[in-house]
Amino acid sequence: MSERWVPLDVVDTDEDPFVQFRRWFDDAQSEMREREAIALVTATRDARPSARMVLLRYVGDDGFGWFSNYGSRKGRELDENPQASLLWYCEPLGRQIRIEGVVRRMDAAASDAYFASRPRGHQIGAHASAQSTTLESRAQLEERLARAAADFRGVEVARPQYWGGFLLTPDYFEFWQHRQDRLHDRVAYRAHAGTWRRERLSP
Repeated sequence: MSERWVPLDVVDTDEDPFVQFRRWFDDAQSEMREREAIALVTATRDARPSARMVLLRYVGDDGFGWFSNYGSRKGRELDENPQASLLWYCEPLGRQIRIEGVVRRMDAAASDAYFASRPRGHQIGAHASAQSTTLESRAQLEERLARAAADFRGVEVARPQYWGGFLLTPDYFEFWQHRQDRLHDRVAYRAHAGTWRRERLSP
């Protein structure tokens, strides 16, 4: 085969898009430095979009999860409009996966468990940063960090109530495989009556 990448057809994919995601995600483990990095796209109530990179911290049969400050721009937009899209890209394998669906907050137990697993500096930083709000200077942030570190000296750092997990429950997946001459392979999954319908899309 002269192509660098492996072709993709509908028959090559699993009937379950979650299984297919894990297959590609596992393939990328030795190929990427930050395999968990994904683009998250949210939108306001009036459909003004915004995008940023987040880290995928949960992959389950019920969806895909990440953690953040609920008061951040993405958190506020998800409160207004719970529809969102994720994009995972693996350049070495010429692959990308689009995932769309509805987002909800994870329950407190899941957020507590993940927060407890974070490095202490990350935990204190979550208390020090009012994410997405305006800062007068870097010094102001460092002062807040010092105060938070002092407040938690010698004790466990509790999860702030304004910080926790989000879970996207998909109703659409698209698996994209790079091919020569921009004639890429695209296989889409659409939720339909409790099952998934697969189809090939034009490049």
